[in-house]
Amino acid sequence: MSESWIVGINPVEGALSNDAERVRELLVENGQRNPRVQELAERAKALKIPVHHRPREQLEKLAGAARHQGVAALYEAPPMASEHDLPRLLEQAGGEALVLVLDGVTDPHNLGACLRSAAAANVTAVIVPKDRAVGLTPVVRRASAGGADRVPLLAVTNLARTLRELKDAGVWITGLAGDTTQSVYTLDLKGPVALVLGSEGEGMRRLTRETCDFVAKIPMPGSMESLNVSVAAGVVLFEALRQRSAQR
Repeated sequence: MSESWIVGINPVEGALSNDAERVRELLVENGQRNPRVQELAERAKALKIPVHHRPREQLEKLAGAARHQGVAALYEAPPMASEHDLPRLLEQAGGEALVLVLDGVTDPHNLGACLRSAAAANVTAVIVPKDRAVGLTPVVRRASAGGADRVPLLAVTNLARTLRELKDAGVWITGLAGDTTQSVYTLDLKGPVALVLGSEGEGMRRLTRETCDFVAKIPMPGSMESLNVSVAAGVVLFEALRQRSAQR
């Protein structure tokens, strides 16, 4: 486990709401009058988490290039989940498992945004490879706006093997790519499903694509050839959510 600083109102609120036992202390900017920051300080005190008031310069030093909004929390991050946790998560989801697989996303802001969408869509787990991909960094946590505390993020050693294990567990796997004719809107995304998106520049790796049951695209009548990976993740996750809601 390692300690790091979480900065900003939404990330700190997410940590206090979902993982308060790992918050070691709260720093609040001197003279801070934002009611949301004051509420976070009061909540931390009620949880017996030390709250300290510090000069703005100290929070800026902790935050680096990020916007701290007058509040920071020292957080003891748990180890990321692994492939060994996947069977338990699938069993808990029953026949409604919805898994997001990110094959080599390296930008922490993109991973954070994907986690935010995944949490909003009630995703069972987000799977990333251990190598050549970003992990759960402070920047990812901030960009997720609390999503990192709400959805399991699994780092796996061999992504293709994990995809095969998903298939063996009855999960249908759909990869997203632009060079195919199949539209994602024509697929049945109800039941146990995994949605696979590739890296920002190169898309899915060959072996990952070959392991998918289906390969589909998001139709785009405009002049752009592709979407940002986090935008694409949001589109396909909420299409799956729409279909699942319609059948109830």
